Amino acid sequence: MPDVIRDDLVQIGGIAGLRARLPPAERIGEISATHHALSDPVRVAILHLLSVQPLCVCVIRECMGISGSKLSYHLNILRENGLIVSEQQGNWMIYRITEKGGMFAEAG
Repeated sequence: MPDVIRDDLVQIGGIAGLRARLPPAERIGEISATHHALSDPVRVAILHLLSVQPLCVCVIRECMGISGSKLSYHLNILRENGLIVSEQQGNWMIYRITEKGGMFAEAG
């Protein structure tokens, strides 16, 4: 082990001190799930669209140029991971980006 690594490691309590700095397993699972949800370019593009304004499915589908079933699949993954929310408004389902989702997208 390089001296600089060993010296820094000693200062934080060795391997045990380093291991103690890991988030709980549940939090690591949440982080992993979020990264998985963001691993598809279609889902990242949807987040960027929703960072501009809330949208209905028909507008998202037209912007993305994908089938309704494929869009539904991607929206469900984003929703299950807390990156977007949906709300029924009359006959329309409106999707909005959440604060968590906004951390991964920028308008414009």
